Amino acid sequence: MDSLASTALPGIWDRLTGTQPAPALWVVIATMVAALVVVVPHTLWRISRNAITIAHEGGHGLVALLTGRTLTGIRLHSDTSGLTVSRGKPHGIGMILTAAAGYTAPPLLGLGGAALLSAGRTTLLLWLATALLVAMLMMIRNAYGALTVLVAGGTFVLVSWQTGPQVQAAFAYAVVWFLLLGGVRPAFELQAKRARGGAGDSDADQLSRLTNVPAALWLFLFHTVSLCSLIGGGRWLLQG
Repeated sequence: MDSLASTALPGIWDRLTGTQPAPALWVVIATMVAALVVVVPHTLWRISRNAITIAHEGGHGLVALLTGRTLTGIRLHSDTSGLTVSRGKPHGIGMILTAAAGYTAPPLLGLGGAALLSAGRTTLLLWLATALLVAMLMMIRNAYGALTVLVAGGTFVLVSWQTGPQVQAAFAYAVVWFLLLGGVRPAFELQAKRARGGAGDSDADQLSRLTNVPAALWLFLFHTVSLCSLIGGGRWLLQG
């Protein structure tokens, strides 16, 4: 048993820290098109947006922990909305960063993923994503949310352990493109809702109350982060 472990562990470490070859350019472009197909049409977006909600609420939760707040639970709903609850001071930099993390998390995760892929770290990306989903699962407080995160995490595990390098690379590129492209749309949707007089308790409005900065400026920040991440991450992916 000890000899088996001593053989397996270095092999796993080598996979995790090693580099993998980038896919052909046509695969990179094909995964970008596939991501667009599930982001642009409204019918498919209603389904695929659940994955963006996981990243959105995960961003709230992660930053809450990093800023010293107590994360009490995360809920994901079938209408693609979500709720992250944390305890701590109802004001101050920790609360501001936590509130700002939702809309910025998906594109920033996509940007980080693009950086890893451009460096040939496909396996590391897949395993980091799996670890984050497992950690998030422990904080989910409703059945639909648990099912959604389980399906997402199970998909990453299946691809990581049961497919070859080419399939893993294509999957990783598709996921990162989806985060980059899908991270742009929610800010525009929020802007449209606010223009119609809705979403009065959105992240932008909460940030406005916390900072006395107009919600429109927070929306501008969300747009800036998502579009800059898409441009920068897209360049890394296409040049990788």
